[in-house]
Amino acid sequence: MHKFIYSLILDIISTKSRFTLFPYRLYIVIITMKIIKIFLITVFLSSNAFAGSDGEIKLSKKAKPTKDCFEKVNRASFALNQGLDKVIFKPVANGYRSLPSPIKTGTSNVLTNLSNLITIPNNILQGEFKSAGVNTGRLVVNTTVGILGIFDVANKMGFPKYVKEDYGQTFGKWGIGPGCYLVLPVLGPTTVRDTLGSFANVMGGDPYYNLSVNGNNEYLDGKFYATTKIISAVDFRAKNIETLDNLEKNSIDFYASVRSVYLQDRENKIKNSQRGSIDVIFKEDEDWEEIDTK
Repeated sequence: MHKFIYSLILDIISTKSRFTLFPYRLYIVIITMKIIKIFLITVFLSSNAFAGSDGEIKLSKKAKPTKDCFEKVNRASFALNQGLDKVIFKPVANGYRSLPSPIKTGTSNVLTNLSNLITIPNNILQGEFKSAGVNTGRLVVNTTVGILGIFDVANKMGFPKYVKEDYGQTFGKWGIGPGCYLVLPVLGPTTVRDTLGSFANVMGGDPYYNLSVNGNNEYLDGKFYATTKIISAVDFRAKNIETLDNLEKNSIDFYASVRSVYLQDRENKIKNSQRGSIDVIFKEDEDWEEIDTK
């Protein structure tokens, strides 16, 4: 495990990309039309097929309870994921935690830097142009001076705190309801809206995916992309071992507790607020760790 992570870091350091800032700006413009199409599909699915509406498409900024339309199937997927977690994911995460701190920090920084490629276009789609500019600067600084993001130089320079954005959050900002709650095998909790938001990545919304899977270049490929996504999942699991253990230990119904945590956290992120009736405790990767209702 140690050698695998260390080898990946060296590969990332030595990777040279032809993807410059100017074509990236053009890329954002091109994908906007694709995102609009996905937006229309999402409206149809979340408002009609899954939300049980009367046929009218209604966009509302008011939060509505998310239905667990497929609870029996979701619980089965949840049980499967729990089994995989105990046998594979948690042991790997524990092994990852034993790595030297500089390797873990550098790996986490690289993954966060890559996430800018999704955050920036979502900043633009949400009309947050100042944030898009700041995050573009962060991406440039950390990719160059910070050696592809291994070192978070932007943070040292006083850049504002980084907040991740994704297409599920953008759809939520546009007023699309979450649709039904889902638990996907291996991938875990999500909603119809967030699932289609993830689908937007492979439809042109994720430059890193396009470069790796569809780029036909000598530096990146699908295996490299998959490896970074696996490490990202391991990194997240390693940071939340105690939290999830405590949540399971103190929950009468662990499935219901995870569902509540996920849905409340997603709503909180869509509102771009960490304060209010809900307190969300974030780790370094800005992902949810624990939610306490007041």
